[in-house]
Amino acid sequence: MPAEHPFPHYHSFAHEAANWLGFSYDETSPEWVHPAMHLVLLLAPALLAVSAGRLLFRALRLRLPHSVSGKGTSASRQVAGLDRNLTAQVLQTTRRQQIYLLLLSLSLLPVLYLSLELPKQIVNNVLSKSHAPLNLLGYDLSAGQHLAVLSGVFLLAITLNGAGKYLLNVLKGRLAERCLRRLRLLIYRHWRKQAGGARKSELPQILGQEAEPIGGFAADLLALPVTQGGTLLTILLFMFIQDPILGAAALTILPLQLFLLPYLQRIVNRLSRERIQEMRRLARGLAGQLDPVQDHPGEVLATAASLRQLEAIRRRIHRVKFLAKALNNFLTALTPFLFYSLGGYFVLEERITLGALIAVLAAHKDFSAPLKELFRFYQQLEDTRIRYREILIFLAGSDGAASDFPAART
Repeated sequence: MPAEHPFPHYHSFAHEAANWLGFSYDETSPEWVHPAMHLVLLLAPALLAVSAGRLLFRALRLRLPHSVSGKGTSASRQVAGLDRNLTAQVLQTTRRQQIYLLLLSLSLLPVLYLSLELPKQIVNNVLSKSHAPLNLLGYDLSAGQHLAVLSGVFLLAITLNGAGKYLLNVLKGRLAERCLRRLRLLIYRHWRKQAGGARKSELPQILGQEAEPIGGFAADLLALPVTQGGTLLTILLFMFIQDPILGAAALTILPLQLFLLPYLQRIVNRLSRERIQEMRRLARGLAGQLDPVQDHPGEVLATAASLRQLEAIRRRIHRVKFLAKALNNFLTALTPFLFYSLGGYFVLEERITLGALIAVLAAHKDFSAPLKELFRFYQQLEDTRIRYREILIFLAGSDGAASDFPAART
């Protein structure tokens, strides 16, 4: 008799979930199938729900103080004509362009799904031995003609997808430069009006390195989450349609990514703030050495120390960023293991076709790219938020109110 399972309710629930998805397995199945099904159908979804709830709670907690402080006048929510909320500031200046980018991003998703479905149709309906003639507009197509039609439609789909992405990137670039020009003009005008030329050594740093990423963030604000998130959901939908268990397997590693990568990003955020402050100290120190009459031995030593500190900070940032990238690549590479094992077993059991498994593997290859882009967008959002906050503190400080300025939020 088989040994009694140590968690009978958990075990039976896994079997019930598999039966609900149309797959039955018992003691005759290979032993490795049982823990794999428990992981895919129970443990991973539970961890994903916990991770998503944790991120949602953190996002609401960060935005609650801003919503409370938003009860004041509109002037109290602005510094030098800039809204303290980065997202609100971007939408105020680029609302119409954001709508165009959003519509174009959504129009690419049906074409993407078609490009995923066609390879499966070619393998299952054309290359299989059981190919039946296709009647198209009253004409019976042979296998070769059927293959030519599907290949032509596939070529058209990938061409439309490529052309749409090119147009999207062109429009995003135009929006980014327009938003960046307006931001720089606002900063410069406020500095000229209120500061009277004070803290001039920091202005080039702010107008250049600190302001430039905000333009890129403005272009990605809606288009990137919709495009990459929509791509992710489209690929997941395709996987679930082929087989819901394999679709669930694609999400198995996601909880670890949602937990580890934001934690590492918070470390990068802290180091980025230190880097910005150190760069400004360096700029002030260099400005103090512009007088050719006086000798500045102390300033030279301070500059050398500041450069060493910048090097140390950037090295730490690189270590954390590369660790996050390596972890993400490793975790992403683990998912195909489940596809080859579970998916191969399903093909042997004739639950799915070989064409469907090949299509799922090809789709997962495209699945990791939008996921990386979404994580990159999260890193970009955090980095831009920090830069925007430092810019607002600079502008508020020119009026002597930097100590009363709260953290800017996205």
